[in-house]
Amino acid sequence: MSGLALRADRVSLGHGSRLVVRDLSFEVRPGEVFAVLGASGCGKSTLLRSIAGLLRVQDGTLFADDKPIFAPSPDRALMFQDDALLPWRSVRRNVELPLAIRALSRTDRRARAEQWLDRVGLADQADRLPAQLSGGMRQRVQLARTLAGEPRAVLMDEPFGALDAQTRGAMQRLLADVLSSTAATVVFVTHDVDEALFVADRVAVLTPAGIRTLVEVPEPRDPATRGTPLVREARDELLAALFERNAA
Repeated sequence: MSGLALRADRVSLGHGSRLVVRDLSFEVRPGEVFAVLGASGCGKSTLLRSIAGLLRVQDGTLFADDKPIFAPSPDRALMFQDDALLPWRSVRRNVELPLAIRALSRTDRRARAEQWLDRVGLADQADRLPAQLSGGMRQRVQLARTLAGEPRAVLMDEPFGALDAQTRGAMQRLLADVLSSTAATVVFVTHDVDEALFVADRVAVLTPAGIRTLVEVPEPRDPATRGTPLVREARDELLAALFERNAA
């Protein structure tokens, strides 16, 4: 299954009468990882929730495969910083949850859940409860649960933001490995420029006036390129855009 093409056409986003973003236009190519950077309160999370169909745009239109987004869809899965695992369900049954909602048989749910738990390195933790896991392990469960439903677009809202540096690096590498085997489109919100440059094909800096800067990432998801001149140049461009926004 191919990834979704996502598009914003002169979109304004906000809460009630307060707008946080005006006149936002961009396109996300099917199967690409599109990272969004920006200052706190600039509308990053609001944008993700709107693409997920949980919030209505104030003006303009969001599209998935050229169809306007008006409501949630199994094609678009949202992954939060807070893992939101159900504490009374085992790790396996948490991963099975979106499959149960879609009425897959118990056998198929179990097989797919165990497949994804193996992919994220937690096959031996399937019968544990979330409270028995570390923060990084819980995020791996959430990643497995998100991808087990085979969404065509994954919307990630600072999914590693609450993790320590070592665990965060491990999750970035795991995500890069997992994404190599899925065609899903990913919109990845983060505050971390280096994280964005590692996981994404393109990185956008979001401001209340729309996207200020859009950078193509040279050789994304390759740890060996993190310090190369082309990556440093991209990093400098993104930092300049962020600093300009914060100083405004």
